[in-house]
Amino acid sequence: MVDRTASDDELMRVLYAEHAGPLLAFVLRLVAGDRHRAEDVVQETLLRAWRNAERLQRATGSIRPWLVTVARRIVIDGHRGSLARPREVGPEPLAEVPAADELDRVLRMMTLSDALADLTAAHREALVETYFRGRTVNEAAEVLGVPPGTVRSRVYYALRSLKLSLEERGVST
Repeated sequence: MVDRTASDDELMRVLYAEHAGPLLAFVLRLVAGDRHRAEDVVQETLLRAWRNAERLQRATGSIRPWLVTVARRIVIDGHRGSLARPREVGPEPLAEVPAADELDRVLRMMTLSDALADLTAAHREALVETYFRGRTVNEAAEVLGVPPGTVRSRVYYALRSLKLSLEERGVST
Protein backbone atom coordinates (compact mmCIF):
# COMPACT_ATOMS: atom_id res chain seq x y z
CA MET A 1 0.00 0.00 0.00
CA VAL A 2 1.26 3.47 -0.90
CA ASP A 3 1.08 6.46 1.45
CA ARG A 4 -1.68 8.74 0.10
CA THR A 5 0.07 11.94 1.18
CA ALA A 6 3.42 11.15 -0.42
CA SER A 7 4.67 13.34 -3.25
CA ASP A 8 5.46 11.84 -6.64
CA ASP A 9 9.17 11.73 -5.79
CA GLU A 10 8.50 9.99 -2.53
CA LEU A 11 6.10 7.62 -4.26
CA MET A 12 8.83 6.62 -6.71
CA ARG A 13 11.33 6.09 -3.89
CA VAL A 14 8.87 3.88 -2.04
CA LEU A 15 7.94 1.96 -5.20
CA TYR A 16 11.57 1.41 -6.08
CA ALA A 17 12.57 0.38 -2.57
CA GLU A 18 9.67 -2.03 -2.12
CA HIS A 19 9.19 -3.45 -5.60
CA ALA A 20 12.23 -3.00 -7.86
CA GLY A 21 14.14 -6.04 -6.55
CA PRO A 22 11.31 -8.58 -6.77
CA LEU A 23 10.14 -7.06 -10.07
CA LEU A 24 13.66 -7.38 -11.53
CA ALA A 25 13.84 -11.03 -10.46
CA PHE A 26 10.45 -11.71 -12.07
CA VAL A 27 11.37 -9.93 -15.33
CA LEU A 28 14.76 -11.66 -15.53
CA ARG A 29 12.91 -14.97 -15.85
CA LEU A 30 10.69 -13.53 -18.58
CA VAL A 31 13.61 -12.25 -20.69
CA ALA A 32 15.79 -15.37 -20.30
CA GLY A 33 18.32 -13.73 -18.01
CA ASP A 34 19.03 -10.65 -20.19
CA ARG A 35 19.84 -8.24 -17.36
CA HIS A 36 19.96 -5.11 -19.51
CA ARG A 37 16.57 -5.86 -21.04
CA ALA A 38 15.16 -6.69 -17.60
CA GLU A 39 16.42 -3.40 -16.15
CA ASP A 40 14.83 -1.53 -19.07
CA VAL A 41 11.51 -3.28 -18.44
CA VAL A 42 11.62 -2.49 -14.72
CA GLN A 43 12.45 1.14 -15.49
CA GLU A 44 9.57 1.38 -17.98
CA THR A 45 7.23 -0.27 -15.47
CA LEU A 46 8.15 2.19 -12.75
CA LEU A 47 7.83 5.07 -15.23
CA ARG A 48 4.29 3.93 -16.01
CA ALA A 49 3.60 3.71 -12.29
CA TRP A 50 4.81 7.31 -11.91
CA ARG A 51 2.53 8.38 -14.77
CA ASN A 52 -0.37 6.71 -12.94
CA ALA A 53 0.67 7.97 -9.49
CA GLU A 54 -2.72 9.44 -8.70
CA ARG A 55 -4.48 6.16 -9.43
CA LEU A 56 -1.89 4.19 -7.48
CA GLN A 57 -2.21 6.43 -4.45
CA ARG A 58 -5.94 5.67 -4.37
CA ALA A 59 -5.28 1.94 -4.57
CA THR A 60 -6.01 -0.26 -1.60
CA GLY A 61 -3.77 -3.20 -0.89
CA SER A 62 -0.54 -4.02 -2.67
CA ILE A 63 0.21 -2.58 -6.08
CA ARG A 64 2.69 -5.33 -6.89
CA PRO A 65 0.16 -7.31 -8.97
CA TRP A 66 -0.40 -4.19 -11.08
CA LEU A 67 3.37 -3.72 -11.51
CA VAL A 68 3.88 -7.39 -12.44
CA THR A 69 1.07 -7.21 -15.00
CA VAL A 70 2.51 -4.05 -16.56
CA ALA A 71 6.02 -5.56 -16.67
CA ARG A 72 4.72 -8.77 -18.26
CA ARG A 73 2.83 -6.78 -20.91
CA ILE A 74 5.94 -4.72 -21.68
CA VAL A 75 7.94 -7.91 -22.21
CA ILE A 76 5.19 -9.37 -24.43
CA ASP A 77 4.95 -6.16 -26.46
CA GLY A 78 8.73 -6.13 -26.87
CA HIS A 79 8.72 -9.73 -28.06
CA ARG A 80 5.92 -9.05 -30.55
CA GLY A 81 7.73 -5.96 -31.78
CA SER A 82 10.93 -7.91 -32.36
CA LEU A 83 9.00 -10.44 -34.44
CA ALA A 84 7.52 -7.67 -36.57
CA ARG A 85 10.85 -6.13 -37.58
CA PRO A 86 14.16 -7.53 -38.79
CA ARG A 87 16.70 -8.57 -36.19
CA GLU A 88 19.23 -5.84 -35.42
CA VAL A 89 22.82 -6.61 -36.25
CA GLY A 90 26.05 -4.75 -35.73
CA PRO A 91 28.15 -3.25 -38.52
CA GLU A 92 30.60 -6.19 -38.58
CA PRO A 93 28.97 -8.09 -41.49
CA LEU A 94 28.97 -4.94 -43.62
CA ALA A 95 32.74 -4.61 -43.31
CA GLU A 96 33.13 -7.88 -45.20
CA VAL A 97 30.82 -6.97 -48.09
CA PRO A 98 32.74 -5.26 -50.88
CA ALA A 99 30.93 -2.23 -52.20
CA ALA A 100 30.87 -1.72 -55.92
CA ASP A 101 32.41 1.52 -57.06
CA GLU A 102 29.54 3.39 -58.64
CA LEU A 103 31.55 6.51 -59.45
CA ASP A 104 32.31 5.53 -63.06
CA ARG A 105 28.69 4.62 -63.74
CA VAL A 106 27.44 7.86 -62.22
CA LEU A 107 29.90 9.92 -64.26
CA ARG A 108 28.85 8.10 -67.46
CA MET A 109 25.19 8.76 -66.69
CA MET A 110 25.87 12.45 -66.01
CA THR A 111 27.81 12.77 -69.28
CA LEU A 112 25.07 10.99 -71.20
CA SER A 113 22.42 13.16 -69.59
CA ASP A 114 24.33 16.32 -70.58
CA ALA A 115 24.75 15.02 -74.13
CA LEU A 116 21.04 14.23 -74.38
CA ALA A 117 20.25 17.77 -73.27
CA ASP A 118 22.19 19.04 -76.32
CA LEU A 119 19.75 17.30 -78.70
CA THR A 120 16.63 18.95 -80.03
CA ALA A 121 13.43 18.07 -78.22
CA ALA A 122 12.13 16.03 -81.18
CA HIS A 123 15.33 13.98 -81.45
CA ARG A 124 15.50 13.45 -77.68
CA GLU A 125 11.86 12.28 -77.56
CA ALA A 126 12.45 9.78 -80.38
CA LEU A 127 15.51 8.33 -78.57
CA VAL A 128 13.76 8.19 -75.22
CA GLU A 129 10.75 6.36 -76.66
CA THR A 130 12.78 3.83 -78.69
CA TYR A 131 15.94 3.22 -76.65
CA PHE A 132 15.06 4.06 -73.06
CA ARG A 133 11.41 2.98 -73.00
CA GLY A 134 12.02 0.04 -75.33
CA ARG A 135 9.22 0.83 -77.77
CA THR A 136 9.23 -0.24 -81.38
CA VAL A 137 9.32 2.43 -84.10
CA ASN A 138 5.60 1.97 -84.72
CA GLU A 139 4.76 2.25 -81.00
CA ALA A 140 6.96 5.35 -80.64
CA ALA A 141 5.32 6.87 -83.71
CA GLU A 142 1.90 6.35 -82.15
CA VAL A 143 2.98 7.88 -78.82
CA LEU A 144 4.69 10.85 -80.49
CA GLY A 145 1.92 11.34 -83.07
CA VAL A 146 4.24 11.23 -86.10
CA PRO A 147 4.72 8.75 -88.94
CA PRO A 148 7.08 5.79 -88.36
CA GLY A 149 9.45 7.07 -91.04
CA THR A 150 9.84 10.32 -89.10
CA VAL A 151 10.70 8.39 -85.93
CA ARG A 152 13.37 6.38 -87.82
CA SER A 153 14.83 9.56 -89.29
CA ARG A 154 14.86 11.33 -85.90
CA VAL A 155 16.49 8.36 -84.20
CA TYR A 156 19.17 8.18 -86.92
CA TYR A 157 20.05 11.88 -86.67
CA ALA A 158 19.74 11.88 -82.88
CA LEU A 159 22.26 9.04 -82.61
CA ARG A 160 24.69 10.87 -84.91
CA SER A 161 24.35 14.07 -82.86
CA LEU A 162 24.66 12.15 -79.60
CA LYS A 163 27.83 10.43 -80.82
CA LEU A 164 29.42 13.78 -81.73
CA SER A 165 28.34 15.33 -78.42
CA LEU A 166 29.87 12.43 -76.46
CA GLU A 167 33.11 12.59 -78.46
CA GLU A 168 33.35 16.31 -77.66
CA ARG A 169 33.13 15.34 -73.99
CA GLY A 170 35.96 12.86 -74.36
CA VAL A 171 33.85 9.71 -74.34
CA SER A 172 34.78 7.14 -76.94
CA THR A 173 31.83 5.42 -78.57
